[in-house]
Amino acid sequence: MLWEREAALAELDGLRRAGGRIALVAGEAGIGKSSLVRAFAGAQPDRVWWGACDPLVTPRALGPLHDIGRVAGGALAAALAVQEPPARLFAALLDALERSRRAPVLVVEDLHWADAATLDVLVLLARRIDRLGALLVLTYRDDEAAGHPLTAALAAFPRDVVRRVALPRLSQACVAEQAARSGRDPAAVYALTGGNPLLVTEVLSSGDPAGGAVAGLILTRLARLEPPARDLAELAAVLQRLDVPGDGPEPALVDRCVAGGVLVAVDGGVGYKHELLRRSVEDALPPGRRRALHRRAMRRLAEAGGADPARLAHHAALSGDKTMLLRYSGMAAEAAAAQGAHREAAAHYRAILSAQAHTGAAYADLLEAFAFQAYLAGIATDALDARRRAAAERRRLGDPEREGANERWISRLAWWNGDAAQARAAAERAVDILREAPPGRELAMAHSNRAQLHMLAFEVDAAIDWGTRAAALAERLGDVETAVHAATNVETARHQRGDPADAGAAEELRRLHERAAAAGLVDHAARALVNRAAVAMWIGDDLAWTAEALEAALRYATGSDLEGYVQYLLGVRACVRVERCDWEGALCDADESLSYATHIGVAPLPAYVARGRVQSGRGDPAAEATLDRALELALGTGEVQRIGPVAIARAEHFLFNGAPERAAEEARRGLGLAVSVGHSRYTREIAYRLWLATGEPLPPGGGPFADLVAGKWAAAAEAWHRGGRPLMRVHALAAGDAAAAGEALATLESLGARSAAQWLRARLRQRGVTGVPRGPRASTAANAAGLTGRQGEVLRLLAEGLSNADIAARLTLSEKTVQHHVSAILAKLSVPSRAQAAAAARRLGLD
Repeated sequence: MLWEREAALAELDGLRRAGGRIALVAGEAGIGKSSLVRAFAGAQPDRVWWGACDPLVTPRALGPLHDIGRVAGGALAAALAVQEPPARLFAALLDALERSRRAPVLVVEDLHWADAATLDVLVLLARRIDRLGALLVLTYRDDEAAGHPLTAALAAFPRDVVRRVALPRLSQACVAEQAARSGRDPAAVYALTGGNPLLVTEVLSSGDPAGGAVAGLILTRLARLEPPARDLAELAAVLQRLDVPGDGPEPALVDRCVAGGVLVAVDGGVGYKHELLRRSVEDALPPGRRRALHRRAMRRLAEAGGADPARLAHHAALSGDKTMLLRYSGMAAEAAAAQGAHREAAAHYRAILSAQAHTGAAYADLLEAFAFQAYLAGIATDALDARRRAAAERRRLGDPEREGANERWISRLAWWNGDAAQARAAAERAVDILREAPPGRELAMAHSNRAQLHMLAFEVDAAIDWGTRAAALAERLGDVETAVHAATNVETARHQRGDPADAGAAEELRRLHERAAAAGLVDHAARALVNRAAVAMWIGDDLAWTAEALEAALRYATGSDLEGYVQYLLGVRACVRVERCDWEGALCDADESLSYATHIGVAPLPAYVARGRVQSGRGDPAAEATLDRALELALGTGEVQRIGPVAIARAEHFLFNGAPERAAEEARRGLGLAVSVGHSRYTREIAYRLWLATGEPLPPGGGPFADLVAGKWAAAAEAWHRGGRPLMRVHALAAGDAAAAGEALATLESLGARSAAQWLRARLRQRGVTGVPRGPRASTAANAAGLTGRQGEVLRLLAEGLSNADIAARLTLSEKTVQHHVSAILAKLSVPSRAQAAAAARRLGLD
């Protein structure tokens, strides 16, 4: 029975009728998420497609989609059966939804246990749900989502289709009423349970007047069962759901477990009413007994047939059966890899390596398989360690071709980890080893890797030379993968050069992406799009085009579960959003990028730059530490496209903080490298910051920076307007007359860029410019504190004592967006805490 959930049921029904919506049902364990959704689904059983995530050692790859496929049938079930790649599975899911006679309700439970591939599918589905007319209901424990990829996935959902269905704890009045009906002390029951529905139900149904903990309740019931029934209930605890045969002794034993309040009917079988109860029983099992039960569970599932290999691997791991672990984890790893669940595939390979003898060709094969999946999952540090061990084992076995291949991978992974010196050394070793054998695929790929490193260092001619040689050898060998890899390096180098003769390089990268994708080469297909977008950012001439290229790259990388690329691209997009004066969007992207586990190397670096620039502009004391971390990561790469943006950000930071000598030092650090490799954009941008700090002239050349320094601020402003760079346009306007400077200040103030605006006012005073507003006026549309209208709304609710989650629900925003608004409010009010912000709101009359 549901208590105090009428409003939530009505809200779900309203969302179903509206169609094209996502309902997020979140809350603590036992709050009634599953009970609510099952009650809602019971009213329309013929239209509900149900999937669930399970608490396994390694999550099932696309587990909920397999559950849904069994209900939907048709092409989706067929695609899942043959382990089609994620893009085709998603297409089959869309087709099933579009062909459904009635708009279905898709339910996915327990997303806090979801694998990355499932989350990717849900993000893609969320972006199309409005045109499908379906209702997507997602449940998860919000107290277990912190640091989980689920947080980033939810942030990527379109805000206009998402509704959060609130599930508060039961009121004292409700608990008192139910307690009175059971002859229990209402105050004692509420004190014990806090209004958690599961705890209330279990306490009231127990025979113990004092209640006791939930674990004690279920274990007491378990102990009352006769041994055969108790044995079956304990088996159900490790199986999570028990399918009961139609004959034999089990049906009668199940009836006794149900009658004893231990098990309940679940999805055609039996199980525990809640995960808390099941976990309490499993955790109470002695270690030897638990291993034996997992061994029985594994055999039972294997004999029944059709079990997911990940579930069998879970039981094999917890039973301590190494033979079965090797068998089932291998099957699960291959299935996960085929479905694009690279993190889960890597986890299965890691489990195999823990049970495998650490010697021989089979061991090296496993290391290489693990390393490849870990690389695709963005776990570059672990992949690098595995490649080093694999190279040593291949060397011991006298296999120079595979040794050289591993050295080439060590080079690639060292670069991802931000160690340019190690990357170059390994690249040279790979070529030296492989050139001793007849020319083959691995030598061609080693040459292409050299081209890639030269391209990344902006050594364009060397990149084209090595890449052309690699492509020619690969084409002779009929090696499509290496040919695409090499051609991507050559075309990226041409794109970097930016000459009119190379104008088709960006389009050629798009064609290389299509060729790689058609061949199933997801890493190379993604890299072609990533390079196409990143180089456009490095050139910086048209940020509107760059933004479109980034979206294409992010869609593909996200859909292919390539976490390293996704983390990097989010940071690059954050940098673009800083330049385009979308600072809240920049912080959202930076936070999402830095929520990934990797915090070293290339992938997180752009996010640190973007976050640091916003923090610096707003006067956030954390800015310098953020930019210190960015500098540390950038220097390890030795690459101008990493060091240049950091030099710009750090020079700006010290200018804003009244330290022009330090700003000049930071600018010179990047300027020398930009000049030495001939990177015209970073040469101009960094030299401009040096001019701001010292007045030193820019290197010879034209363009908007030269115009700005020469006093042609209007021409510079127009050029940056055409290029979609409003933040640089602010720099140009700041050098103009009072009206232009006033517009620049207004833009900075709208961004909450208090520190940048103060610096600009000081420069205007030095120039003797008059008639510029001294700061935000109390009569502005925001308020006297310089807040935007939305920030004013957030502050009013904050002053009422609402949490970020409550504010998000009230204003129909994501919690992450509210968090960024609160950060901006604290910066604008120059206060360190929410309590002081609330006090400031009362002083300003905003409460």
